[in-house]
Amino acid sequence: MKASILFDSKTGNTKMAGEWIGKGMEEAGIEVKCFNISDVDKAWVKESDCVIIGSPTYIADVSGDMKKFLESLGGFGVAGKLGGAYATAQYDWGGGVIAIETMLRHMIVAGMMAYSSGGTESPVIHLGPVSVNGNHEDLFVQYGRRMAKQCLKVNG
Repeated sequence: MKASILFDSKTGNTKMAGEWIGKGMEEAGIEVKCFNISDVDKAWVKESDCVIIGSPTYIADVSGDMKKFLESLGGFGVAGKLGGAYATAQYDWGGGVIAIETMLRHMIVAGMMAYSSGGTESPVIHLGPVSVNGNHEDLFVQYGRRMAKQCLKVNG
């Protein structure tokens, strides 16, 4: 099975968080590739069983580049795929959850099946993980494991 992690990253934190998620997914046997939204391999995304999207937060929401990308998401053949979202922020109150809600909303409109594991496991990851100042590697790796487990369940 394949997964795509698509991100916008200005400082490297969002890219790093995506790589942490990929690490957790690879542990479960999922083949993962990470792409900056400015350089996405559309064919790989179309072949992927799972697509996870990440954004830094700006003004308590996704970046402008991510917003533009999300408006084109349907053109990447994502309908029916498992999807998840994550965010990075400078502050606990920096809008990470709002950014995740924006990405999940676009995924659902594009026909994706959004998943996060919610409150079913500990630690709880309600909508998706948020990294503050490049922290929380363990949480992101765990999120990757959970997404991989659900991907295998849905597509296995």
